[in-house]
Amino acid sequence: MALLRLNNVEASYGSVRALQGISLVIEEGSFITLLGANGAGKSTTLKTISGTVKPSAGTIEFDGKPLDGQTPNQMVKLGVAQVPEGRKIFKDLTVAENLNVGAYSRKDKSGIKSDLEWVLDLFPVLKERGRQLGGTLSGGEQQMLAIGRGLMARPRLLLLDEPSLGLAPILIAEIFKTLRTINKEHGMTLMVVEQNANVALKNANYGYVLQVGRIAVEGKADELRKNDDIVNSYMGGQG
Repeated sequence: MALLRLNNVEASYGSVRALQGISLVIEEGSFITLLGANGAGKSTTLKTISGTVKPSAGTIEFDGKPLDGQTPNQMVKLGVAQVPEGRKIFKDLTVAENLNVGAYSRKDKSGIKSDLEWVLDLFPVLKERGRQLGGTLSGGEQQMLAIGRGLMARPRLLLLDEPSLGLAPILIAEIFKTLRTINKEHGMTLMVVEQNANVALKNANYGYVLQVGRIAVEGKADELRKNDDIVNSYMGGQG
């Protein structure tokens, strides 16, 4: 079943058309990656879905219902959470406080407690660092915290913008291993924007490749990964 559907979505920053008719479908329980060079419109697509950028044309449907002018807060309550590029954790709050912020829209105390235990099982280092300020964590730990904070909203769709950015290969592998666990064992739908095409396609099951605000290619992740022409033409050779 389609959890999210974009139909000819356009979005602009002033006179710059960042999205020029994006159409895509995300099935519930899938692991989707959105690829492309800098300026292709990847982050804008996520921001448009999450409500931080308003589409100028086209429609967005979530769980079969149209999303008309929903705010980011309303989107979180509907079941869409975003882990932004650059992590953007609260550096002056502790790890525990950052995770609690992720559950701000929820009232189910028992569910919040259960999900907190789950997040700490996924990222044991966060349990060790519970009283530590977010700003004192390493880059990899901050990324884990940002993902954990997003999970605390208990989303049906988790959007992640460049989760590998600035991390060492061993940490990237660890992050994506955890994302696979979240997807396969817990059934959460994931949409990941990445410039690291190889690692994204290795972990996702379907991919969309953007070029100048349009979808140039789409297909099963393993098939895209094997196609050197696609990698070289649309992703700058990032195999």
